[in-house]
Amino acid sequence: MPMVFEGGPFLIAAVLCEKVLTDKDGSISMIRAVDKITATAVGPDVAQQMPPTQINLSLVIMLKAGEARGRFTVKIRPEWPGGVRQPETELPVSFSGAPDAGANLVVNFGMVANQEGLYWIDILLDDALLTRTPLRIEYQPLRTGTQGLPP
Repeated sequence: MPMVFEGGPFLIAAVLCEKVLTDKDGSISMIRAVDKITATAVGPDVAQQMPPTQINLSLVIMLKAGEARGRFTVKIRPEWPGGVRQPETELPVSFSGAPDAGANLVVNFGMVANQEGLYWIDILLDDALLTRTPLRIEYQPLRTGTQGLPP
């Protein structure tokens, strides 16, 4: 199967993580890569269905130029379970240096998850799909009861 961009730019990584540290020289450290989140609720009357749950992560996209030169648009397109696409975010990126020069994009990725299931984050470059990054969200209700207490 031919690559969409045979001469570049090349996708090095597309990772969801809890935290990103950026050094003075521009290098980055990704802390705790995440592809699954378990939302919990604790109490005597927790819902069987997952309540709206705030998810706050960072999305790191690393690209290397290869032979590519010029300006491109990176699009981040979330897709909820069942194939429901969400509005996309567009980020400009340009390549003008050596083939091993690149761009590191760090994006705050916040969302409210309303259901369990597999969420996808599509990463596109000038409308061509580079990759899909999964995020599975599960719900675990933890009932604390009144068992053993007098009425």
